[in-house]
Amino acid sequence: MKPKEVTALLREQGFKVTPQRLAVYNALSHTTAHPNAEMLYRELQPYYPTMSLATIYKTLSILCEVGLAQELNVGEEAFRYDANTSHHPHIRCIKCGRVDDVMTELPSRDMEQAAAQETGYVLTDHQYYFFGICPVCQTAKNGGLYN
Repeated sequence: MKPKEVTALLREQGFKVTPQRLAVYNALSHTTAHPNAEMLYRELQPYYPTMSLATIYKTLSILCEVGLAQELNVGEEAFRYDANTSHHPHIRCIKCGRVDDVMTELPSRDMEQAAAQETGYVLTDHQYYFFGICPVCQTAKNGGLYN
């Protein structure tokens, strides 16, 4: 999304537009690393030395609220964030913590219908996570595949 569109959406939703908020969105939208708040803080600190970690957290919360980002719980202490808000699964390396998108179409509709039917819930959202060992960790240090 272009900066003008982000600005318009934030204002439309009643949020103040600040250089820091735009910087957080820009950093998030230009990475596929699925950073957590501290990663974004370390990346932006040299350019915005007065920006606090609390500002990053608040901005991420706002970005999720207005639909510019999604929060990921991939089994770590901190949430990760993704500016790609389409429904798609994620995969996390259990060795290094890397998180990647899985863009393959999966038959999620059948699973959603089965979950709703079994539990009686009206589903409002879903997220899918996979866990494994990334290609880099499979070949790291020992020169061979991870066993």
